[in-house]
Order: sequence, then structure tokens, then C-alpha cells
Amino acid sequence: MRHIAADHSLTSRVADESTSSAQNQTFHVPTSWLVRLRPRHSTIYASQGRSVMATSPDGFVFKHKEHGLWVYQSRMLSRYRWLVNGKPPVMSANSNLHQQSWLGYYVASPANVKDTGLDETDPAQQTIELRLSRQVGPGLHEDVDVTNFSRFSTTIRLELEVESDFADPKEGGGRRRQRGQLRTHWRDLDDRKAELTFDYRAEHNYDHQGNRGTAHLHRGTRLLLCCDGGRPQYRGRKIRFSLHLDPHQSWRACLKWHPQVEGVEKQIETGCRFSGQSEWNGKRVRFLEASTAFTGPESSTLTGVVVGALEQSRQDLAALRLYDLDRDQGWTPAAGLPIYVGLFGRDALAASWQALMLSPEMTVGTATELGKSQGTTVNDWRDEQPGKIVHELHTNPLSVLSFDPHGRYYGGVTGAIYFGVVVAGLWHWTGNKELVHPLVQTALKGLQWADQYGDIDGDGFCEYLTRSEQGEKNQGWKDSGDAIVYEDGSLVADPLGTCEMQAFIYASKLHLSEVLWWMGEVDLARKLFEQAEELQKRFNEVFWMEDEEYIALGLDKQKRQIKSIASDSGHCLASGIVEKSLAEKVAQRLMQDDLFSGWGIRTLSASHPSFNPYAYHRGTVWPVENAVFALAFARYGLHELMHRLCAAQFEAAALYDYYRLPEVFAGHKRDQEHPFPAMYPKANWPQAWSASAPFTHLQAMLGIYPYAPLNALLMDPHLPEWLPEISLHNMRVGPSAVSLRFFRTADGDTDYEILDQRGKLHIVRQPSPWSLTAGWGERVRDAVESLLPHR
Repeated sequence: MRHIAADHSLTSRVADESTSSAQNQTFHVPTSWLVRLRPRHSTIYASQGRSVMATSPDGFVFKHKEHGLWVYQSRMLSRYRWLVNGKPPVMSANSNLHQQSWLGYYVASPANVKDTGLDETDPAQQTIELRLSRQVGPGLHEDVDVTNFSRFSTTIRLELEVESDFADPKEGGGRRRQRGQLRTHWRDLDDRKAELTFDYRAEHNYDHQGNRGTAHLHRGTRLLLCCDGGRPQYRGRKIRFSLHLDPHQSWRACLKWHPQVEGVEKQIETGCRFSGQSEWNGKRVRFLEASTAFTGPESSTLTGVVVGALEQSRQDLAALRLYDLDRDQGWTPAAGLPIYVGLFGRDALAASWQALMLSPEMTVGTATELGKSQGTTVNDWRDEQPGKIVHELHTNPLSVLSFDPHGRYYGGVTGAIYFGVVVAGLWHWTGNKELVHPLVQTALKGLQWADQYGDIDGDGFCEYLTRSEQGEKNQGWKDSGDAIVYEDGSLVADPLGTCEMQAFIYASKLHLSEVLWWMGEVDLARKLFEQAEELQKRFNEVFWMEDEEYIALGLDKQKRQIKSIASDSGHCLASGIVEKSLAEKVAQRLMQDDLFSGWGIRTLSASHPSFNPYAYHRGTVWPVENAVFALAFARYGLHELMHRLCAAQFEAAALYDYYRLPEVFAGHKRDQEHPFPAMYPKANWPQAWSASAPFTHLQAMLGIYPYAPLNALLMDPHLPEWLPEISLHNMRVGPSAVSLRFFRTADGDTDYEILDQRGKLHIVRQPSPWSLTAGWGERVRDAVESLLPHR
């Protein structure tokens, strides 16, 4: 991994001083800054694909409802703890090597140390070392090394406590809803090999809003164990080994846990002790080698943090890859660890769009996969309607057994109305008609849903209404049950339409009209373009709050404005639906103290009666939103606001291990009493659309706008003082690739040089055609209309 380290204490001091100056704050971070935050700090994760090994900080699984080996959202191992001479060994050190690999060192005293007259209280002086090398892939591969570092021979009783319950994540440590039969079988293969199998089968008769039937589940896991000797035995849920080791003698074992999903066994390919190569690791390495990389000079600025966050984000997106959904030209990520290990429609779309600077493969794979499950019928239990994009596709036992609709659930509108933006982004980066054309129909079906089913009351705006008895109450961008509130704090009943829903429809129709023109569908292109213009006009008339000089959160079912001050308006700004005369007012309002915490823009104003810095959508800070807002500020030429917001987000990244931004964090004000924000307790980390956010921040600051159909790359870079230089390597635009170095000049301007270029690519320094600084309004309208036949 290309990673430019930074002196964290110095970085934090300089970064905070620049931000404090911008905000006229007096709070300064001490130079002895030692903050390191880690969401879900009581758990260590190793993961790859649909497999997650979640353990306590000591590396073991023991009596914790969320811990275990989870494969396809089913707990294959519910207890996994090594014992030396009947006791847990002392943890010396452990750490992930990569997201999918982990190494732990443990020490224990020899059982007979008391007979030697040596110190028996300190295992570091006479040591039995247990070393565990763990790799997660389709299943779990663990290598066990026991070494006698004492000065005398000893006998060791080594035991592995192991159990499986095949629980659903919602059942871990709680009431069991599924009922099945679990069978356990142990088989000796020879003196050095054995096999342990857990086999679980369950079925459930269901009846939900006309959805009836019997669902079946067949999960299992098979351990193949090989060791140097000390014939393994299985008794009382323990695998036992009896070892006799002379001084400095070692003993080794290899454990491969092969999961079985609906009767099909997943094979373990990895070599022992991190050796060898697997198909999954090969794909991950090839993606990282081919995607855009980032470097920068070491300095006392935020450069090291920025590069570190960008590079870690590349690694995290690769680690979240759902390998079973790979396609010839693309792949798709899980939403996040530990509870979103599945395909979430809008999460994957947003993450892949934000990360297009890296590579188009994730966008191709995500859009293609979501097109296959696009809604085709009306099914109230699943909140399905023709054209809707699936909100979540789960593989957990309760969903597979149809206890709930989340095995295939459509209770979110964002995917359908945002899909066109993603298709246009893919077109801009690739210019590949063969790749993009099949996805256009999926986007059009999504917009048709918005016009036919989404406009519930016929007022020309899109609303949502939950029809499933087990569905999500809120189905817009903010989908938690208490996310949408009136200004007095009371909940807004559905149906309702939020402001960002209209913005997504506007942006999709506008950008999709351009793609359709290139595809030769001129009449449909004109139709969508005119619909977008009309929607923009009506939106600004209806959603603008003159008294607040801000955009209403939404319209309730009586068509009254929901006047709460929230972050949703930032999405409207980014989409371009906001009239340019109002744009700066919206941007400035987003950066006032009640919305901008100093670390980022909150989901809800701190002055609102429902504000809670910990609540999912009522006061927290979401990196995925803030990245879009930075792009919005750049779009309107508000570079000072953009720099403040980007600085805040990268300074927040500096607080977290690996510079990895979590899904969401608390919205405390950044001041002397709150030198760092608290955590949302259930935050996912890594999380796909938080991992993609740093790329959007960088794209905003560099003003990058690709236009592969014309072999063009437009750039309007504005680097802040805290990021004086950064280089991008192997960034692909269409069939070409380019490496660029951006740097601040002595007079404070930003310049660039081409380090390497392959293929035909016209690099032009100018703002994108959609930005205000390029004459966004009339210029774009005139340019697009000139491409269309006269009316």
C-alpha cells in the first residue's frame, strides 16, 4: 500500500489551527495529541467477501452476542477459544495484517515450572508461546504454532473450545425464532488428521400479506484438521491435543473451516501462514494495481492524512468485495462491517459513483447486479413495485426462511431515482456505449416508477408510502424510523416527499438526457430534459422557505412544508436543482454553527428540539453526505467553504485508526469541551460509502470532470494550504490513463504537471460545464438544447 505517514501531533496542531482560523474559534488541539478512535472497540474483525470473523480484543469468541464466524450472515462458529493447560493464555499482541488476515501472540507458563524453582508467576520468563495465524476467505483458515521457549521440557494440554449455533444476527444472545436440527460429527482420519462437521437444517411455513409457502435453510461447516502429532480428540465441545515439547521445540497445526451454504461447500484456497495465493486475493491485488493511486510529500500539513485516508479507502473497498457477485467486467461491495455484509442497493450505488475516480469496475458490477433484481410486480410485503431498485438483499437465516421480507426488500426509493446519475457518471468516465447502454433501461424504469408510482397524490413530486407490515417507515435518503420530524419535534407521517428525492430525480433526468442523446434516442432525451427543467422550476417555488432562506426538508401529506433545518438540502445543492440565485444562501446556511459541528455537517440542526448528537439521522455526521456537499460547494465556486468542509473531514479521519472514517459519528460541537466527537455505538467500520467519501472530497478540490466520450479531462484545481501537493497515478478516462501532480504555487494558485499519459486524452484546464463558475445555468441549457432537434 502506498502510504505517506504523517507526524500526527504536528498534523493535528497545524490542521486545527487552520480550521480554527476559518471558524474564528479559539480551541486548539494540544501538540501531545494522542487521540485514536475505533468504532465497536470491543470487537476485532477479519473479513473477506461474505465471511466475517468477529472476536473480542483477545482474538477469541466467548459469550458475546455479536462475536463468531459469520458466513452469509449465519453464525458458523459461536465459540472459538484456545486454552493452554486449562486456562486462556495471556495475550501478548495481536493485529490485522490486512482486512482478511490477523495474527495473534499468546504466552503461558509451563505446567511444571514450579518444579524447577524458577519464577512461575511471569510467563515472559519461562514461556510457552501460542501463535495464531488467521485468514478469512470463503471460510476460515487458522494456523496454530506452539513453541517451548523455556529452558526445560514440558507437557502441554492444548484445547480449542468450539461450538456452532447457526444463529441469525438478530438472534445472537437473544430469543431464537428459527427452529432447526443441528448435528455434530467427529471423524478420525489418522493420527494427525481429523474432521469435525456441524450440519444445520431448518424450515419455516410463512404467510405475510399474500406471500405464502415453506422456506428451507441448510447451512453447515466442516473442519479439516492437520497437525504434527499429539492425536487430536473431540469431547465435551473441545478439541484436545497432548503435546510434549523440548526446549525451543515447536508444534504446528492447520485448521480449515469450510462453510456449507444451502448444501454447497465453500473451498479454502489460502496457503499456511499467509503463504500462497488465492483467487480472491489475486482479484484484490489486481484491482489495487489497476486503480488510481495517490502519493504526496511528507510535510507538517494534512497531506499525510489525506493520502493515508485515500489509500486506506482503496484497500477497504477492495476488502468489502462480494466475490460471489463478480461479473466479467465488474464487481460490487457489501455495505459495511459487521452488520451490512450484503448487497444494499443505494449504498452500493453511492459508493461506486463516489469511487469512479478509482475505477469503473465497481460501478459496472453494482449497476448490472441491481438491474437483475429490479422490481417487476406489486408486492406490498416486500414494498416492491415495477421499476424500484432493491433496497437490500440479505442472506441471513431469518430472511432466507421468510420470517421477514429482507431477503429481497424494496423499501427505499433512492436507488430507483439515483440510478440515472450513476449511469451518467459511468458514461463520463468510460465513454463505452456497449458497457453503458444496457444500464440505461434500468435507469429509465426507475424514473418511470417515480412518475407512475412515486407521485402518489399527483402533485408532480415524488413521495413514499410504506405498505409492508414489516417495512421501513421512512424510505428516502434518511431511512430510520424517527428521521423525518416537524420543526416542533413530532414525527411526520407518510406519505411524504423529501427535498433530496426531487433533487435526485432532477439530476437523473438531466444527466440521463445527455446519455440518451449519445445513444441516438433524441426524442426521449428532449423529453427528460424538459421534464427536469419543469421540475426545477416547481421545486424552487414550492420547497423554498423565504423566512429561513433555506430549502424545506420535505412536504407532508397535506402538502405543507416540513420546516426542520436538516442536511438534505446539501443534496439539492449538489444536484443543481437549486436556482443559482439561492445557491450561496443554502451553502452558507449549511456551514452555520448549528449544522456544521467543526468535524462535518450534521444531519439535523443542533437548535432543533429533536437534536441528539448520537441519533442516526437527528444530529450525527455522515462522511458520505459531507463529501457530496463539498462537491456542491465546488460546483458553485464556493472554494473557501469547500476547503473548510474538506479539512474538517480529513481532520476527523486523522482521529481514527488507519485514517478510516466510520459510517457515522456523533455530532458534538468541536470545542475545548469536546476535543473529539463521540461514536454512534453501532457504526459500521469499514463502510463502503464512507470509504468512497475521500475520493469525492479530492475530486472537489481538484475540480476533476472526465468526459471520455470526447477523450477529454477537464480540471479546475484549488488546493488549500493544508494540502500543498498531491499526485494521482494511473487514473483512467475511457481507454486512456494519466498520472498527474497537483501543487500550490508561491502566489497561492494551483498548478499541475503530467507525470505520465497513455492513450489519446485532451487535458483542459477549465471548470466543468455543470459548475456555476463556468456559467452553469444558461450555458449548459444552451449547450444541451443545441444538441437537440428544434421543437
